[in-house]
This record gives sequence, C-alpha cells and structure tokens, in this order.
Amino acid sequence: MKFEKLSENKLRIILSRKDLEEKDINFHDFMTNSFETQDLFLNILEEAEEKVGFNTKNYKVKIEAFAMTDMDFVVTVTRMSPDIDSNLSPKKKFKVRRKQSQDELNQAIYRFHYFDDYCNFIQYLSQNHLTTSVNIAKGILLYEYKNQYYLILNNINFEYPNIKKFYSSIVEFATYINNANLFFSKLRECGNLVIKHNALKTSLRYFIRIKKDN
Repeated sequence: MKFEKLSENKLRIILSRKDLEEKDINFHDFMTNSFETQDLFLNILEEAEEKVGFNTKNYKVKIEAFAMTDMDFVVTVTRMSPDIDSNLSPKKKFKVRRKQSQDELNQAIYRFHYFDDYCNFIQYLSQNHLTTSVNIAKGILLYEYKNQYYLILNNINFEYPNIKKFYSSIVEFATYINNANLFFSKLRECGNLVIKHNALKTSLRYFIRIKKDN
C-alpha cells in the first residue's frame, strides 16, 4: 500500500489486491458498502496519519475508489471542512464513491482447474444451504477452455443476501480471473460453452441428482 500526499487536504492511496487479501477483504466486498470495507477505510486513514501525517480527526472525509485494469485500486481521500459540532459522534464521517473501470464490477469469472473441482463446488453449495446461489447473477455460464472450466457471472445481484458467503466459498475451489471483460471475450471466441442457462441451477438439478442415484 502506497501513500501520496497530493495537497494539504487530498491524499492518493495505491491499494493492491494483495493488500486486500492480507486484510481478508475480497474484491467484491471492497467495491460494495460492507461493514468490513468501512473498517478497512478507517484503518487506512489511521495508517495515512502515521506514515504521511494526513490527519482526518474531526474532519468529514470523501473517498473515491477506482478499480484499475491491472486490478490495483486508486483511492483518493479528500479532507473536508472540520466538524466543529462537539455533540456529533467522534467517529469519522465519510462517504465512499466507487467508479468502474474497463473491468465491469458486475461481472466475475472463476477458473476451476478440473471439472471435479467444479462438481465439488456444486456439492458444497447443496450441502451448505447455498442453493439460492442460483440468484447471484442474471447470467451464469460455464465454459471449457484448454481443459479448464470457467464459471462466468454476468450482472451480479449485489442484493443477494448470501453473496459474501458465496464469494468466500468459491475461492476454496476456484481462482478469480482478473480483467473479466477481456477474458470473457476470449472464452466466447475460443472456449466451449458447456452450460448456457444458469449453470448453477442446472448443475444443482442434474449433478447432485446423479450423485444421489449412484
């Protein structure tokens, strides 16, 4: 994580995906208003004060987060006028505005090295009461490319109540792919579409049934 003081009231922070992983925050949590993300921003502001002397105590703060194409994040912190009302809560007040880059934030791709890994993930969803994951996105596709399998989530439903549990679960079986838009174009050009209509729903319906029958 890098800090660059642009002016007396403005700070730029470069935050990498590795930084998020070390703080146990995933990409999608970071780009939504989760409690964990708010805590992360507060910790970042404290670290900024310690390292570059950017003090936000008793100030309102505006934070803008940009996702870059290399999956680093540029966070711009603007310090607003001091809060002189002593009756207000001592906690920092800030609003966060996130902007999309060329990587659409409502799309995600996960790579399964083996088809068995994908089947095991489907089995996990079934056994852990996550079958409602079929509602996590409007478009859910499964592609095969170079003997590996890719689950594509298009138009992600950020209101899905188990979205955090889904993300924390899938990374146990698959790897998140950077630059989702570009890679999706590659899959459509060179990959094989395995399941077109809600891959999770189809897989839960047929794969689990087949396993039970056996």
